[in-house]
Amino acid sequence: MLFTWHGGETLLSDLSFYWKVISLQKKYGRGRKIDNSLQTNGTLLNDEWCRFFKDNNFLIGVSIDGPEHCHDVYRKNKGGNATFKQVMKGIELMQKHGVEFNTLSVINDYNVDYPLEIYNFFKEIGSHYMQFSPIVEKITESRPDGLHLLPPDGIGSDDAKLAPWTVNAKKFGQFYISILDEWVKKDVGQYFVQLFDSTLAGTIGEQPGVCIFGETCGHATVMEFNGDVYACDHYVFPEYKIGNIKTHTIYEMVFSQKQLRFGADKRDTLPTQCRKCEFLRMCNGECPKNRIISTRDGEPGLNYLCEGY
Repeated sequence: MLFTWHGGETLLSDLSFYWKVISLQKKYGRGRKIDNSLQTNGTLLNDEWCRFFKDNNFLIGVSIDGPEHCHDVYRKNKGGNATFKQVMKGIELMQKHGVEFNTLSVINDYNVDYPLEIYNFFKEIGSHYMQFSPIVEKITESRPDGLHLLPPDGIGSDDAKLAPWTVNAKKFGQFYISILDEWVKKDVGQYFVQLFDSTLAGTIGEQPGVCIFGETCGHATVMEFNGDVYACDHYVFPEYKIGNIKTHTIYEMVFSQKQLRFGADKRDTLPTQCRKCEFLRMCNGECPKNRIISTRDGEPGLNYLCEGY
């Protein structure tokens, strides 16, 4: 059983919260093996946190977008100040205490131009498992509830437009090609890039290991601090709320007709161009949140990143 602790920023809950988690897991786990992974921006890490993670076998994901000039473009604190040096201090503390960590990077309009610099930087800091997440977002100024980010379908907003930080699709593809060419020559079996593993799995007919490349989805629900549960962490909008843990069990929500339909729509709403594509088994249309453009025949539902993939 795996618990994944994700934010916001997970370390804003103090250490006593996670000690309670460990206690409850032991009490109710009934002897089952329970693992914990935690995603953090790394700025609050200290010796005490790192000792806890090491002693309790937490796998830590660090949100870092590359070397300093890449990371600090968008990763700023609430005062608008750069955070790279704080993050690196946290990584050094994890190395000191022997905490297992990997890296999660958002690929945006700026750092997409520095694939090898980013890849080699992560190798230098000891990240053997790398995940690169392309950012594709739509924004509006007219949504009545005041939200500027739009749900993936963008319904009801005539002024919807791509956010300026959205990655260019073709550049995103070249980003991965550049890293692959380097990885194949030097690093197979030593460093692991999530997309490469998933693509290999799809090529040989195995499960991809990540929901965005699966045929269907819907099992990666997200629970907010107040118990509200949403269809997916990319769909935390009022339209996609499926219940609250105080009034419904996880089972009831995950296997509700609304959620099952959400998961099946990943497969069932693919445009004809995707259904006929020779690479369908490798991407399965990728994440529905990115299906915001039309095919060459004008059919809606093509993934914005298709050209890059």
